Amino acid sequence: MKHWTEIRTTFFVAKTGSISGASRALGVHRATILRHLDVIEEELGAKVFLRDAKGYQLTEVGKDLLRVAKLTDEQFSDFARRARGQQGELEGEFILTSLDALSHLLMPAVKLFSQAYPKIRVRWLTSVELMKLEYGQAHVAIRTGPKPQDDSYVVQPFAPLSVGLYASESYLQKHGVPVVESDLKEHLFVAADEAPDRLEIVKWFTEIVPPEQVVCTSNNQDLLQRTIVNGLGIGFMQCQASQIYPNVCRVLPDIQWNFENWIVTHGDLHRSEKVQAFLAILKSDEYQSKLPN
Repeated sequence: MKHWTEIRTTFFVAKTGSISGASRALGVHRATILRHLDVIEEELGAKVFLRDAKGYQLTEVGKDLLRVAKLTDEQFSDFARRARGQQGELEGEFILTSLDALSHLLMPAVKLFSQAYPKIRVRWLTSVELMKLEYGQAHVAIRTGPKPQDDSYVVQPFAPLSVGLYASESYLQKHGVPVVESDLKEHLFVAADEAPDRLEIVKWFTEIVPPEQVVCTSNNQDLLQRTIVNGLGIGFMQCQASQIYPNVCRVLPDIQWNFENWIVTHGDLHRSEKVQAFLAILKSDEYQSKLPN
């Protein structure tokens, strides 16, 4: 691969945060590191690092290059392990991404994975942003909504979930029980601070509930559930999870959203040991038995 040595050097400068750190990690002289950086910047026609009093700061081009280098380095390391027939514990970083609302479904899998591979550090990112798996931003993504259509992805079904409207008994005693959808204009709501516009539930809420009726928002799903339980307003709750709150009641039970979820991996990393190890956990009987009915 042309300039792979220089790209790998750039990766280690970013990883260690300094020229001297990369020099020690790679076992080469500082002058070699600097020469490699000059070569890669000349090839790209753009700066990879900004050099200032704080050291070497990645530019946007540098950040993109780092993602590609990180992905390639991991693929090569995984290949080398297989080629040598190396046995032993998996280690390093494993990145999982999902919506915050799926944390209760994934927590048992993350726990089983960590117990099976204690040398792996799990980095679990909950965000509405769709991570770019082709840049190595995540090893496994759990995505909600329509099935992803990117040909470079390997997509498998994951546990579906249902969402309805819920309120606490104390709230309903004070404000009354809505009987039909039009009654909702007389009520208060709590809602997600950040929600994907691509979801039908978000479109419905935006059309039905004026902003002035929303009394609390948060980007934390657990916190939102607490606001419902404590009577601040009506809000969305997963039907499976609502069973743990005895003082919470379903509102307008005919209104329900059913969501499909998908396990998404990039084709280049799908067969890697870390990804296969996590997928095996998701498919295991032990994990499946822990999913809510």
